[in-house]
Amino acid sequence: MRADRPMKLLLIVLTAMFLQQTFATLGRSLPPIIAPAILADLAIDPAWLGIYVAAAALSALLFQLGCGSFILRYGAMRMSQVALVLLGIGMAVATAGPAFLFLVSAVIGGGAAAMSTPASSHLLGRYSPPRQAPLVFSIKQTAVPAGLLVAGILGPWLTGLTGWRGALLIAALSCLVFAAMLEPLRAEFDADRVPTQSFRLSDFHTTILNVMARPDLRRLSFACFAFNGLQTVFTSYFVVALVELGHGLVAAGLVFSVAMVIAVPGRIFWGWLGSGRVDPVVVMCWLALGMAGGTAMMALLGPSWPLLLIGVVATILSATVMSWHGILLSEAARLAVPGQAGAATGGVLSFGQLGGLILPLVYSGVLIATGSYGLGFAVCGLPALVVGIVLLRAEREADNR
Repeated sequence: MRADRPMKLLLIVLTAMFLQQTFATLGRSLPPIIAPAILADLAIDPAWLGIYVAAAALSALLFQLGCGSFILRYGAMRMSQVALVLLGIGMAVATAGPAFLFLVSAVIGGGAAAMSTPASSHLLGRYSPPRQAPLVFSIKQTAVPAGLLVAGILGPWLTGLTGWRGALLIAALSCLVFAAMLEPLRAEFDADRVPTQSFRLSDFHTTILNVMARPDLRRLSFACFAFNGLQTVFTSYFVVALVELGHGLVAAGLVFSVAMVIAVPGRIFWGWLGSGRVDPVVVMCWLALGMAGGTAMMALLGPSWPLLLIGVVATILSATVMSWHGILLSEAARLAVPGQAGAATGGVLSFGQLGGLILPLVYSGVLIATGSYGLGFAVCGLPALVVGIVLLRAEREADNR
């Protein structure tokens, strides 16, 4: 084997998984980003957006708990294709008619998008040098803000051009096309699949037990709960909050997109920092405390805030709430049993999906009770504050041993 072959394969799979994650993020985030147009057309109260987001998170929770066996049996590249196809179907279903179909599309699309990260983690875990894994995973995870950036810019524009149904159908078609483009890569990257691997209902239970049995994975799981829940609130309600405060959809989408740009170098920076320079646990502690501070500032959000000031706060949140993924996922893959990186990351991420289920409902409850879009962000940032304190204490205890 040529000496440069492992690096070539790493670059190929990193590029493929970056694009896969970009399309998955686009598909999952587009409905909330263009939600003001959808809610107005269907005459739905904005607070009920939390129900849509929660349904997607519940589906994602189940898919991530159960996808490990499917990744082993059919291959991570094949499951990446399946995720994209289902995501496209979910967006198409949303355009078909009544509001009920949006819940159906949330279940299909949320579950499908959730499979993309364990599948890509399985592949990157195979091909990444261990020391550089945090950086590799972080580079791949810059696809999430890239997908949000595309959704934030193109979503409102396509909605104005073709209507919200047209925007969703165009995104659905793009997911299907890219799924087909991944087919030539299966021979190499699905070579480790185990055709005899079976799926059992006990896999859900086993995955949870394996994660909870180890203190290090347990802390990662609770961190993922707080981080992903807050991210879901941010990406689901930020644009809606700005529109409700009197800003136009295009302007709100632009502010959101500009903030997402910060997450790209942010993720790479945190990954670089955690690749042998600073303990990844310390990096995650800093991120958690930064999230708590940013959401506390959002508590002051009001109609008098200029877009520039809102953009500054959004940038702080983007550098933390949108930038934790690579460092956390690489730690989960590192701590996994060999060959089980997909299952381990799926187990950890399932707690993240639980956060994505619960915290949007908490936000909706605060919004209904108080009418304040800013206070909901602050309340949903409290779990991140707790995680930051717990991680700081764990690191100090490790240093004292």
